[in-house]
Amino acid sequence: MATVESAVRIEAPVEEVYQIARDIERFPEFMDDVIEIEIIEQTEERQVSRWVGQIEEFNRTLEWTEEDFWNEDERCCRFEMIEGDFTAYGGTWTFEEDNGGTLAKLTIDYEYAIPLIGPLIKKLLHRKVQENCDNMLEAIKAEAEKQQSADS
Repeated sequence: MATVESAVRIEAPVEEVYQIARDIERFPEFMDDVIEIEIIEQTEERQVSRWVGQIEEFNRTLEWTEEDFWNEDERCCRFEMIEGDFTAYGGTWTFEEDNGGTLAKLTIDYEYAIPLIGPLIKKLLHRKVQENCDNMLEAIKAEAEKQQSADS
């Protein structure tokens, strides 16, 4: 299984950043490669959601259903794909207070098994998953800092 990681410092309080990340149905509003997210089940600590993402270079959409476990006290989320286009997909979000701002981290473990997939395609897929990880955090950063500026 391959792993990608990304981290970003956000100039907004950790509680606000955590709430933006937790409101995943809004992601398509400010994340270009997320087409749709639908919450299927939801409790205080667990939600099941259906995702549709886009990979422009492959002219392809990816669909999956994932289960998210949110921990309000620790400001983190553990997620895992239940079904979908990946062979395996999961990871963690963490949000830590950092001098009045937030250090947000995203780790994704994935496997995308295609028979006879070559090393070049594996490298390209890894690059795309890393870009997606980076872009998700940058989009949350932009949204949080925009809200922070509007509140000031």
